This record gives sequence, structure tokens and C-alpha cells, in this order.
Amino acid sequence: MNIRKSTPADLPAILDIYRAAREFMQQNGNPNQWKQNHPPQDAVEADIRSGESYVCECDGQVLAVFYFSTTPDPTYAKIDGAWLNNQPYAVVHRIARAQTPAAKGIGAFCLNWCYQQLPNTRIDTHKDNIPMVRLLENLGFQQCGIIWLANGEERLAFHRA
Repeated sequence: MNIRKSTPADLPAILDIYRAAREFMQQNGNPNQWKQNHPPQDAVEADIRSGESYVCECDGQVLAVFYFSTTPDPTYAKIDGAWLNNQPYAVVHRIARAQTPAAKGIGAFCLNWCYQQLPNTRIDTHKDNIPMVRLLENLGFQQCGIIWLANGEERLAFHRA
């Protein structure tokens, strides 16, 4: 498996992965996290332009996508709870994998790669996203509290340091 920055040529594969992830969430008890068209194509394109969109591929096939940045996330400035530390951190958003057997375990691979880039990593997820909550806990992320998105929705905040 190989992780690299996304390019505009990856857009169709990325959008397909996000579509499949939305369907998976809706079918597995998490219908509210990524409604209809989230993340929107313009946001994905902006992530690619900013150099903060990454894909994980195997044998030339894109199997996962995620946003990775070392810029502080404004939604993490206020937390009902407490982060593990106040040191510079990386943030992961919009992580999703293809719904194929070849992508099994790729979420852990991607999150471990992020942690290797900066071993102080934060991420958030919807309370109903039980598969992600379990994955984060299995990888050593600690639930630190609740943060709120710009639209007012709350998310469980996780941190691994």
C-alpha cells in the first residue's frame, strides 16, 4: 500500500469512495453524519488544490481517501472536555475507504501513517459512527470530549499523543 497526495485525476475514484461510504453509514446505523452529498465535490477539489487530500492505493487502485493537515483546526479550539496536550498537532478529516475486500484494514493503515507524520493527532467523528469509534480506540486514540462543527453539530473528539 502506498499513500500519496491526491491529484485532480483521482477525483472520480475519491467521489466514488465517498458515495459508497455514505451508503455504508446509512445502512449501518449512522444516517446523519454524511448526508446526501457530503463531502461536496467543491470541498474535495479544494482539499486537492491545498495539498491536504491524500489517497491510499494498492496496485494502482485508489482504495482510501483522507484529509490530513498540520494547520490547527478552528473547530478544535473549543472542546467540552480537554485535549491530551496543547502541542502542535495534525488533524485528520473525511477519511473513507472503498467498500471492497481489498480495502479491509486500510483505515488503520492510513491513520497510523498520519500519526507517523506527526505523533500528536486529532480527529473527530459522529457518535453514531461506531465502526470509526472502535477503530480509533483500537489504534490508541483517546476520547477527549465533544467539539462542535461550524454548523452547530457535535462530534466526539479523539486525540492520540
